[in-house]
Amino acid sequence: MAYRPKPIGDILAELMARRGYGRVQSAATFDDAWREATESLPIGPLVAEHTRVGALRGGKLEVFVGNSLLVQELGYEKQSILKRLAELLPDEGIREIRFRVEAIR
Repeated sequence: MAYRPKPIGDILAELMARRGYGRVQSAATFDDAWREATESLPIGPLVAEHTRVGALRGGKLEVFVGNSLLVQELGYEKQSILKRLAELLPDEGIREIRFRVEAIR
């Protein structure tokens, strides 16, 4: 059986997956979309400073929030944020946002 070289694109994709670069890029994409989706809210400056986007699992985007009062305020805006995220990230299938209180640095 003759040896066939792999296309360079396949090799690079495999290397990036092994090193975790895909997750880093994905996290940055979610973070940018989150910031853009929430910047027009009345509490937009607080959101940028006191939230951090986590992982997307099963259509649920996890968002870490610095305090419970901000979680409550974000809850009021949840549907508009979801709509905007769907526009910004149509291929991700974000159907829900789960807020978790955690210290943000």
